[in-house]
Amino acid sequence: MQTSTAQRRPFCSCCETAATEHARLPITPYSMQSSPLQWQNLPASDLQKTVSLRTEWDRLNQERSNLPFMTADSIQLAIQIFGAGNERLLVARQSNSLVAMLIVVPAGRFQWRTFQPSQLPLGAWVASSSLTASELASSVCHGPLGLCLGFSLTQVDPLLAPREAELSDTKPMDYIDTGWIDIAGSYDDYWAARGKNLRQNMRKQRNKLAAEGVVTEMRSFTAPEDMADAIARYGVLESAGWKAGKGTAIHPENDQGRFYIQLLQTAARQGGAIVFEYLFNGKTVALNLCLQRAGMLVILKTTYDESIQAYSPAFLLSQDVLEKLFAEGQIHRLEYYGRMMEWHTRWTENQRGLYHLTSYRWPWLKSLAERRRQMQTNAATPAPATEPPAKAAATAE
Repeated sequence: MQTSTAQRRPFCSCCETAATEHARLPITPYSMQSSPLQWQNLPASDLQKTVSLRTEWDRLNQERSNLPFMTADSIQLAIQIFGAGNERLLVARQSNSLVAMLIVVPAGRFQWRTFQPSQLPLGAWVASSSLTASELASSVCHGPLGLCLGFSLTQVDPLLAPREAELSDTKPMDYIDTGWIDIAGSYDDYWAARGKNLRQNMRKQRNKLAAEGVVTEMRSFTAPEDMADAIARYGVLESAGWKAGKGTAIHPENDQGRFYIQLLQTAARQGGAIVFEYLFNGKTVALNLCLQRAGMLVILKTTYDESIQAYSPAFLLSQDVLEKLFAEGQIHRLEYYGRMMEWHTRWTENQRGLYHLTSYRWPWLKSLAERRRQMQTNAATPAPATEPPAKAAATAE
């Protein structure tokens, strides 16, 4: 469907200048595809109920990214525990082939976005590698959701969907920078390339623990039957720390705890889950909850005993995990997928920026949205203090 000139014209003069500027940018060529996408709009529960849909979801995940947290099992579990009941499953076909699937939720009046609970590092969608993010977002915006004024792909990884140039009807926006570690070469070479402070601190902590007679040990668990107890131990540590005060700590009896127990148990049945645990004299002091798939290890959650922070238990665990990964040679990339913090930079120089991508039904809507955002920003910015006229005159004298 081509948009007429009358449809694309701004309805108010306040955004006409901005709309003119955006008119100089190209429009997403969703309608120029040799074979446009044909959409189905289904209840999200169909992903759990229909085996063929789950199979297609996993096929598309494997084709584009093969992410361990983006399997059909992981997504349907997130919907079951964190969903509000209004989630939809959008299914796209092109030339009789299924090429894209997305879980979407309302994001305001006539607006939608990908399903994005905080427990998922990226938005819930999979698609053929032949589709760009802007083509996909624009087709969704103009297709299966009725009158949709704007649609957003949230928390997109440029490694999987490269960030494209801004168009007259699309708006990419920065989300966070995240880091990763390439597991290549030898551990000794990797460790020698770390900063002097990190290497000295780790040596100092280990010598101090040895002098105090503390026996350190790292354990790893991969069996489904071990996951519930591991989450329980994780919850004990996290509930004793700062997250307890914010009500965000994992506990086996809360939604987060149930999610991670089932997620790790399901993945473990396919060899895709691993929990690393660090102990001082047999007592748990740090844990990493991880998923693994096709040579990639994703650290989903990490916690440590904050009462012994001076001993750097989380760093000691990280060092032992990395030494193990380099020695075994089965993992080629460790992904954090969380916000890049200062401590990450001690372990890796690698970082990339995740982003959101919004597609607007018409370019003038983008102009209006940007103008409103600017007005809100201006309203939230305190005006500079001004001196009374009399005081200003006295100062001038």
